[in-house]
Amino acid sequence: MTRLPRWARPLGRDTGDGSGGDSRPRGRAMLTAAYGRVPWRRLGSAFGLLVVSLTGLALGLYLAAATSVDVGPFRSTMALTPSLYGDTEVVLPPLGSLQLDSHDGPARLMVRLDALDRTRTEALITDPAGITTASRTAVDDVRAGVTRLVLRATAVAVLGAMLLAALVYRRMRRVAWAGGLALTIMLGAFGSAFGTFNPGALREPRYEGLLANAPSVLGNAQRIADRYDEYAAQLQKLVQNVGSLYATVQNLPVYSPEDNTLRVLHVSDLHLNPAAWGVIRTVVDSFHIDVVVDTGDITDWGSEPEKAFVASISLLKVPYVFVRGNHDSAVTQAAVAAQPNAIVLDNKVVRVAGLNIAGIGDPRFTPDKAAEPAGSGESKQTVERVLDAGDQLADTIAKQRDRVVDLALVHDPLSAGPLAGYAPVVLAGHRHHREVGKLGDDTTMLMVQGSTGGAGLRGLEGETPTPLTMSVLYFDDNRALMAYDDITVGGTGLAEVALSRHVVDDTPPGQSAAPGTSPRPTPSR
Repeated sequence: MTRLPRWARPLGRDTGDGSGGDSRPRGRAMLTAAYGRVPWRRLGSAFGLLVVSLTGLALGLYLAAATSVDVGPFRSTMALTPSLYGDTEVVLPPLGSLQLDSHDGPARLMVRLDALDRTRTEALITDPAGITTASRTAVDDVRAGVTRLVLRATAVAVLGAMLLAALVYRRMRRVAWAGGLALTIMLGAFGSAFGTFNPGALREPRYEGLLANAPSVLGNAQRIADRYDEYAAQLQKLVQNVGSLYATVQNLPVYSPEDNTLRVLHVSDLHLNPAAWGVIRTVVDSFHIDVVVDTGDITDWGSEPEKAFVASISLLKVPYVFVRGNHDSAVTQAAVAAQPNAIVLDNKVVRVAGLNIAGIGDPRFTPDKAAEPAGSGESKQTVERVLDAGDQLADTIAKQRDRVVDLALVHDPLSAGPLAGYAPVVLAGHRHHREVGKLGDDTTMLMVQGSTGGAGLRGLEGETPTPLTMSVLYFDDNRALMAYDDITVGGTGLAEVALSRHVVDDTPPGQSAAPGTSPRPTPSR
């Protein structure tokens, strides 16, 4: 029998009976089995490609999606990370963070305020319209940053997925599929975020870290934000109006400072308000100030990032004498001391601009009084510490055998009591309310300044923002206080500027008693 060629043979095994096969067609069974397994193989292959794409996408986002954005004077970093819940986190190191329920997953937005840019901060302070401009462009800065972040994150996610697919599969078709999957996932994530965006999230932030105490210290965040919008809109008018104060002084006939009069500007409790620097600089230039004295609380928390705020001291170009307040830390004090024109007094006496000035820092560091009620000055222990600071400074003044102190600086007026008879004038702050009185046997004048920073954010909680206050003190050739001008910027209408002239009595407060010639007053506790 003639043997058939291989291609013509039946699929079954030849049994030799001429039938050409048997009841078990092996070739057909193999094809059926093979085609039956194809869907499972394809599903497994697709799942593996999806895992590779997601892994590459996540690696790309973690490693290269962050972008730098300038928001006003801040250098900030924005980043996207995969998340099941979405939301936005605003990180303010080392104070903590704010958690905002801004949108649902699967992408989480992280905004990190890294530092204040010194150049932009100085420009903000020196330009009368700088704060208004910054507040107006901040939203545009954030919007542009988010747009750039979305584009960058999409690009690095697609690239990360394609690179990982290339390493795993080494086939262009699989690489292209991975890139397409990553792009689809990113578009879906952004669509979900935009579709679930909650514009009211800023009204209900969740605080973590030190900021967890912010609501109790600062009050309602939304109310402050509303007040600040109104306040910032008028800052340009405030700064411009201060320029007219010098002309007002010329029309005050009661007291006319001589050319050789020493002019001292007393400021206190700036509390991180950048508007204060513009007003201070205007007054320094217009009133020909010889020395600025600051009785503390230049910052709010005394943290490392707040060091940038004190850099504006160097712009004043006159000596700046500072004593620490209860909101100022050792870090703050060191930052002030690092300024080329700054002099920090902590229980010592220096001669500045022809005046002998003594000063001591506040013994407390209580940036959050809600967490440490004793810091409010109500406890007996706290009162004793504050009074002891005055005792220490009085001891230091008493040891100055070769010179008489003309001016003493403390933060809390409680510290001024032991200084009665040791200096003709004592300056203080802390209370955010301006007061003038006498100490002891009326030989010492106590001048308590309001808040040159309008009490910071706390000053925006009321119906009328706390005004910015400062005083110019005039000393004659004998270093005796002859008159002082109280300057108030703000008040009703947010654009009110007032100057009040006060002439000291014809028999001004006497010079400090020569140490050792009169008994030391007993501090009244």
